Amino acid sequence: MLHQYVKNYLAHQLLAGQELAGTVTTLDALHTSRATAQQIIDQGGDYLLIVKGNQPTLYADIETFFQTRPLSEEDDWDTFTYDGKAHGRIERPTLTCSAGLSGYLNFPGAKQVARRPCQRRAVKSGKTSDEITYAVTSLDRQRAGARQLEALWRHHWTIENKDHCVRDETLREDRCQMDKGNAPQALAAIKNLLLAVLRYRGWTNIAEALGHYGASVQRAFAFLTADVYA
Repeated sequence: MLHQYVKNYLAHQLLAGQELAGTVTTLDALHTSRATAQQIIDQGGDYLLIVKGNQPTLYADIETFFQTRPLSEEDDWDTFTYDGKAHGRIERPTLTCSAGLSGYLNFPGAKQVARRPCQRRAVKSGKTSDEITYAVTSLDRQRAGARQLEALWRHHWTIENKDHCVRDETLREDRCQMDKGNAPQALAAIKNLLLAVLRYRGWTNIAEALGHYGASVQRAFAFLTADVYA
């Protein structure tokens, strides 16, 4: 419960004072809450929020809705399937969205809900996996159908993989035991700066970059003392 409160507080702090008009904020399930959705709407923006078990009522409503699809002339469902390859896996997500719950959900600004089953197959091992994820969005059908929502969803995880995954795996952030005072925030800022500078220097493989500089004191010293914009 405390963990969820901290996550919501950080989302609030991150969004506070931002000009969100004309933007779509995408957040994973840890940040999905009524307060965050309301804040985004109040600041003039739109949202696409992943919904999982930390919002049990919302999750159950969306899951039940898609499991009991209404067969009527007013059925407005829209579906889009995307085929792609990323991180050594072939992925096939199929996103279906509907405005059928917009008048029912007690969630700020909700206009559509979405269901996204994704089939994945590892290229080398052939191992397959399936995952179903749900979402809620303030974007109505006129502004975003299934194709547009899938693009937003995919872009969100591109950012997640580019930054957070690198920090968690390559920089071993999840294994860090530093949790006192301002040390975690300071260390995170240093890591973000390091990633930014490495990418500015043209590195696309961060693990390879760390190995390159870590193998030579002279190269590491030159990197640390060089003009960033040189």
